[in-house]
Amino acid sequence: MNDHDELAANPWIALRRLTPARIALGRAGTSLPTAAQLDFQFAHAQARDAVHLPLHAEALAEGLASQGLPVLQLHSAAGDRHTYLQRPDLGRRLDAASAQRLRDHRAEHPQGYDLAIVIADGLSALAIERHAAPFLARLREQMSGDGWSLAPLCVVRQGRVAVADEVAELLGAKMVVILIGERPGLSSPDSLGLYFTYAPRVGLTDAFRNCISNVRLEGMSYGVAAHKLLYLMREACRRKLSGVSLKDEAEVATLEGAPTGGNFLITG
Repeated sequence: MNDHDELAANPWIALRRLTPARIALGRAGTSLPTAAQLDFQFAHAQARDAVHLPLHAEALAEGLASQGLPVLQLHSAAGDRHTYLQRPDLGRRLDAASAQRLRDHRAEHPQGYDLAIVIADGLSALAIERHAAPFLARLREQMSGDGWSLAPLCVVRQGRVAVADEVAELLGAKMVVILIGERPGLSSPDSLGLYFTYAPRVGLTDAFRNCISNVRLEGMSYGVAAHKLLYLMREACRRKLSGVSLKDEAEVATLEGAPTGGNFLITG
């Protein structure tokens, strides 16, 4: 008798083809099967490692530069990973040297910018290294006709979402979007999050931001995420606001070509 002969039959087994969620794992007696238990432990180790993986900022900057994008490398007030994880408040602000570098840049470009794009490792540098460059390529392709002036890309080590507000304020940017590694899950150690703010400034709460999450190959595609983000940015420019007052009503074409509402909560 092999291991499969000892597993209890599970009528939900067909559903596993439709989702990466841990359902219909089966059981052997009163316990999980060995394979399911080992798979869980492996996924947990991947998620834990993703939190501590350092961001290879130099390689990232070189890759972005190859797309013709100037890059400023910055650092948050959290000096190391241990401090970053223990002190979220320090990850929300730049260190003194980085802040001064942006002030110097603004002195040379007093006109400011329409849009600043910030990239931060967050809780998954793996997400940034896998998805930041290809997502930006799709975003720039879709926004090419908008005519917005773009600030140099700012790569922030040990950064959290709110650090983008300080970056944009120092650069004099009207809008900011931060690409950040999201908290790893047991099936998604490389999920990329996008947070957009209109009229950014230090001290804003999450109520002033719009979030697009789970951008990765197994989640939301680069093209759909870029489409949704551009809808939010264009509406923000028209309405002069972002956050809870700005809903995602973007229509995204399905595979059959018919549009589908972007927010099922507010569509009939």
